[in-house]
Amino acid sequence: MTGGTGNGAGGGHPPPEERPGDDRAASSALLEDSVEDLYEHAPCGFLSTMPDGTIAKINTTLLDWLGHARGDLVGHRTFSDLLTVGGRIYHETHFGPLLRMQGEISGIALELEAADGSRLPVLVTSTVKTGGDGQPLLIRTTVFDARDRRAYETELLRARQEAEGEREELMRLNATLQQTLLPPTLVSVPGLEVAAHYHIASPDKVGGDFYDLFPLAAGTWGLFLGDVCGKGAAAAAVTSLARYTLRAAAVYDPDPAAVLSNLNTVLNHEYNGDDPRFCTVVFGLLTPDTDHGGFRITLAGGGHPPALLLRADGSVGLLDTPGGQLIGVLPDAHIATTTVHLEAGDTLLLHTDGLTEAHTAANSDDDRYGDEALLDFARALAPTTATDAVAAIRELLDTFGTGVDDDTAVLAISVPRP
Repeated sequence: MTGGTGNGAGGGHPPPEERPGDDRAASSALLEDSVEDLYEHAPCGFLSTMPDGTIAKINTTLLDWLGHARGDLVGHRTFSDLLTVGGRIYHETHFGPLLRMQGEISGIALELEAADGSRLPVLVTSTVKTGGDGQPLLIRTTVFDARDRRAYETELLRARQEAEGEREELMRLNATLQQTLLPPTLVSVPGLEVAAHYHIASPDKVGGDFYDLFPLAAGTWGLFLGDVCGKGAAAAAVTSLARYTLRAAAVYDPDPAAVLSNLNTVLNHEYNGDDPRFCTVVFGLLTPDTDHGGFRITLAGGGHPPALLLRADGSVGLLDTPGGQLIGVLPDAHIATTTVHLEAGDTLLLHTDGLTEAHTAANSDDDRYGDEALLDFARALAPTTATDAVAAIRELLDTFGTGVDDDTAVLAISVPRP
């Protein structure tokens, strides 16, 4: 029983295909047969040259790529003879000297010239084999076919050029659209100096800031400056609607609070669905003061940053409209108003929050410019004129560089000194 069990379970002979000795013999024979075949028909080219560059050995793969016979190259041609003219120059001036100095060089992009004159882009790695005395015996070179890679790089370059062209076209379209949302020129108001500036944070997207100055009834003018939430085409649509609604509402009833109430009704009715749109706006009514000189200005604000008032005596203050709510969010938004008298030498400066929210340090999310810094900046300017104030703001924005991540609109009016 015991002997029978041993013969059946552990003492029997395995089938011929499972015999370890036969497997090792077969693997050894396969290895001996395949070493030369692996060299000759490897998926890359192999090349051995003498120190002077004369080809001593070359595999079938590389011969097939180039269309040459082995006898035409071995002992008769050098490696540089296989290169294009530009490749030979690079080999003599860079490749060869680096190889001699370092003993190895890898991943060099070259072009080989085939027997039919066609070009084969390749990546080349070479290693110098030295003898016991340290002198070079031969150079072993591996050549990888880079045609697919070159085609990929060419296609990638073409796609990149197309993308850049499309981006430039988009930038032109955005610039054109942006211009249609702003007045081409500001009207001339007798007795006032007027200046404005629009700073574009990104040419890839249309911003939502807007401003305007326009005549109303005889002896009165309207002005506004606002900022629509968001960017792009959707914001541009709201900007266009807001700009023309403000103009039309001011003609119908120039009272600043009524103008913003009408805009609020329009935006709330138009954008009260799943994608609500709103904006901050300040609207002003300008009237010459025939009794005391200068201008009387009534401002209505809907959630907009306060204006800056730079007096002729050098004092600076905020002309706020506290309690004014965002335009377009609520059916009956609260509109706050204030009235001020501009005398000779006074300047009123309106701006959007892209200025105060600009980053003063690169790659910083916390270091915003802020309202206090803007007040200090204005104190250093006062007294000033509309033109000089806007020029100073432009220079300030330029100092922030890429820190200005939102479009900024600035509108200034001043009463010239006699």
